Amino acid sequence: MLKFLLICTLAVASRAEVGEEEDVLVLKKSNFEEALKAHPNILVEFYAPWCGHCKALAPEFAKAAGLLKAEGSEVRLGKVDATEETELAQEYGVRGYPTIKFFKGGEKESPKEYSAGRQADDIVAWLKKRTGPAVATLAGVTEAESLIADNEVAVIGFFKDADSEGAKAFEKAAETTDDVPFAMTADDAVFAKFEVSKDSVVLFKKFDEGRNTFDGELTKENLLAFVKANQLPLVIEFTEQTAPKIFGGEIKSHILMFLPKTAKDFQDKMDQFKKAAEGFKGRILFIFIDSDVDDNQRILEFFGLKKEECPAIRLITLEDEMTKYRPESDAITAESIISFCELFIEGKLKPHLMSQDIPEDWDKNPVRVLVGKNFEEVVFDSSKNVFVEFYAPWCGHCKQLTPIWEKLAEKYKDSADIIVAKMDSTANEIEAVKVHSFPTLKFFPAGEERKVIDYNGERTLEGFTKFLESGGKEGGAPAEDEDDLDAEPHKKTLSEL
Repeated sequence: MLKFLLICTLAVASRAEVGEEEDVLVLKKSNFEEALKAHPNILVEFYAPWCGHCKALAPEFAKAAGLLKAEGSEVRLGKVDATEETELAQEYGVRGYPTIKFFKGGEKESPKEYSAGRQADDIVAWLKKRTGPAVATLAGVTEAESLIADNEVAVIGFFKDADSEGAKAFEKAAETTDDVPFAMTADDAVFAKFEVSKDSVVLFKKFDEGRNTFDGELTKENLLAFVKANQLPLVIEFTEQTAPKIFGGEIKSHILMFLPKTAKDFQDKMDQFKKAAEGFKGRILFIFIDSDVDDNQRILEFFGLKKEECPAIRLITLEDEMTKYRPESDAITAESIISFCELFIEGKLKPHLMSQDIPEDWDKNPVRVLVGKNFEEVVFDSSKNVFVEFYAPWCGHCKQLTPIWEKLAEKYKDSADIIVAKMDSTANEIEAVKVHSFPTLKFFPAGEERKVIDYNGERTLEGFTKFLESGGKEGGAPAEDEDDLDAEPHKKTLSEL
């Protein structure tokens, strides 16, 4: 009997406790499965204590956890210190911070990536959408008014017949929309309250026009396009909280206005920008960036701008390749912005490629310094074999590589046909080379073919030497657009700053 009691006691003691901090479960490798058994639906944040984005998210994450707990919801929020729980972070493919995943139904496999905003209301709305019905039923005016009051954006389908084709299309659109609540009503009082006389879909929002009424054929595709075009403000300010909505949305063409809020003509320029935005809903996202905010300086740097050069307008596409565009005129008027956007949509704009001026001593040291203005001339010299490091000044991996790269250049400084060079890719852009991560190492062999070979070998003096002596064969591969796993991603300079 004593032995049996001892075994039971040990079994209970071995069951890892799940602690809480501000209503957020503190998860570890040792208690993760136990937490999923006790709370089948958990939104988990994988964070790093030093991460600025994680620190900014923390109060909103805790607030969302408290709201759900107060409602008696079975959905919980949890957090994992990925710098301590490295095995758990690796298991779920955590490569940046914060990474947020939703575990549903106690399942450990294939959690859903969180894709909405980083404010408490966004988090709660997303979770309710993932765990509740795609479309809520509104029985009366009070429920409809509460839905609109509690959400930044809400979509209501007014249908007398829930089995109609329009209502079915509405439900299908709702099922594929994570970040906006959908509801349906057949109540005459609700129709009357919102002055709706026939079957219709209305998007209610707490900004701009306040509401938008769908006009067209009721299909899933048309409804999704309608929601996409109207769910964000005409002009959205870039902040820590709005960044996920900006970069996680379907609109990949963004026009940005860099302007200090303290400028005397701030409101006038904002009015002009907003006026221009009206004609490009659902096609181009209009974004305002306060150029005086310290956290935004890296974005200015990304576009080659300085605070004193603002106000300024830039346009960027975030498709497979990021491409930047700059208007010919510096004027910020509705007319000039509309003209710029129309030329972009018509495909009549040339990409804007940044370049520093050529340094006077660019070729005085063993490591040659390349910029946009001398790149083609040096790299595609048919008599030279040129090995280039594309780097970022802030990149830790690049800093580690520097002494090795300098030793390599010293070794070949007297070579007649080998050049070792570097280029700051945060300040210089080349149409022929797309850089996705830092450092990126590419070899341009002599000849008229303008070949490009990626270096994929060891980042050692010996590895680089073998590569050069073999003419780019040992440790090289044909140039491909793939990120190096041991590198820092280029895109984080814009979307994760």
